[in-house]
Amino acid sequence: MLSTVIPTLEAADSLADAIRCVAESEFETEIIVADGGSSDGTAAIAEALGARLIRCPPGRGGQLRAGAEAASGDWLLFLHADTVLAPGWQAAGRDFMNDAGTLERAAVFGFALDDAAPAARRLEKLVAWRSRFLALPFGDQGLLIGRAFYDKLGGYRPLPLYEDVDLVRRIGAKRLTVLDASAVTSAARYRRAGYVFRPLRNLTCLGLYFAGLPPRLIGRLYR
Repeated sequence: MLSTVIPTLEAADSLADAIRCVAESEFETEIIVADGGSSDGTAAIAEALGARLIRCPPGRGGQLRAGAEAASGDWLLFLHADTVLAPGWQAAGRDFMNDAGTLERAAVFGFALDDAAPAARRLEKLVAWRSRFLALPFGDQGLLIGRAFYDKLGGYRPLPLYEDVDLVRRIGAKRLTVLDASAVTSAARYRRAGYVFRPLRNLTCLGLYFAGLPPRLIGRLYR
């Protein structure tokens, strides 16, 4: 079984598409929505589409951890609520899970944005380079990982920021695969903040994280 965990907070505008892309797949699946206190109808959408809703304190690291603890599948798929897996993800995921060598490996999807602007294509190329050569994919690329391996690593930590980077660093570059399929994420935050300013702010925050600044302090700049 594939257990999909989707952390949410005021995600009513995008959640339905995220759920459907997994629910309508070939896999036997359970979908767990770990909600951090939404008041916009997120919970009702999750339940109407057959997802299991669990409520937990806000904070994506803690929500992802709570969702994983509630999951029963042999494989875990972590997906953001504003992300939809593109056609081809099922075949790529199936091949990865069927490979005996993936018992202590994890996979992410290619990064894509739902924006036709040339700036979006440039950003996608930068993220592809970061993912393949620095082994630093972010959570909006999803994460597919065997349950036993996830537990061995200690899972997501309840961090207020960079819970995704923390986990992929423990996975390690040699045990991380970028699948030949895309996770298409909403470009709303880039359109809002700008395709120059937002990536620069993200890079600055990441640098502060690697320099050892506590994530709770970085979060004040990241918002």
